[in-house]
Amino acid sequence: MPYPKGFLESRAVVKPGLYTVIPPEGRVINSIPGFEGCKLTIIASPKHGASFVQYVGVVEPKGKTTTPFVDEPGVESFIYVVDGKGQLQVNVGEQKASLSSGGFAFAPPDEAIRFNNSSAGAVRILLYKQRYVPLGDLKPWAVFGNINDIEEVIYDEMENVFLRDLLPNDLAFDMNMHTLKFLPDGCHPFVETHVQEHGAYILGGQGMYLLGEDWLQVKVEDFIWFGPFTQQGTYTTGREPFWYIYSKDMNRDAAI
Repeated sequence: MPYPKGFLESRAVVKPGLYTVIPPEGRVINSIPGFEGCKLTIIASPKHGASFVQYVGVVEPKGKTTTPFVDEPGVESFIYVVDGKGQLQVNVGEQKASLSSGGFAFAPPDEAIRFNNSSAGAVRILLYKQRYVPLGDLKPWAVFGNINDIEEVIYDEMENVFLRDLLPNDLAFDMNMHTLKFLPDGCHPFVETHVQEHGAYILGGQGMYLLGEDWLQVKVEDFIWFGPFTQQGTYTTGREPFWYIYSKDMNRDAAI
């Protein structure tokens, strides 16, 4: 890595318990057991207040899991292929699929994700894990898909904002993954303040985001963690759609 040009600077903002913004500049590769030929960075963890762990990184050709992700009872997991010229072979229990750009897989808490890149090109991925909150005898199931096969629906009656649900809207699931897309001049209908937390990875465009009491410029490749009850809302500032994939806890009461 060359010497910096000018001052050492960063757009990263970390306010534990409230929110974090982690741009691609300044991320470091973490040494994580269970992976081979993978360059992964941990971008969310309980150390800054998140109830989940999220990663972003590259799976090189011949890269793979050497142990299941996640080999721990009661933990569910998710993988999303951001982009790349390769394809990822993903197994969840006995089910398997080949995932290219836009592909994803969810593993319920009694299963785990295994993957390998047997293609000639690298792929970039997001990985996610959180502890499952049971509800009676209900049990979630493995899900495979690709966002390009899911129809976008109008969000909150606004014809320039679009939502996709990646996982089933079923009480057996205590979380979902969504994509939210704002066309130029799109925005949230109001400033949200809610118990759910989010982990959002920006896939395109740029915008101004209200996080707590701070308005911040964010753009493609930034990661944002939103803590519970942190005020949040956005509007686009560029000439192209501003959109991201994000997690949401749901279908459960608050613990006491």
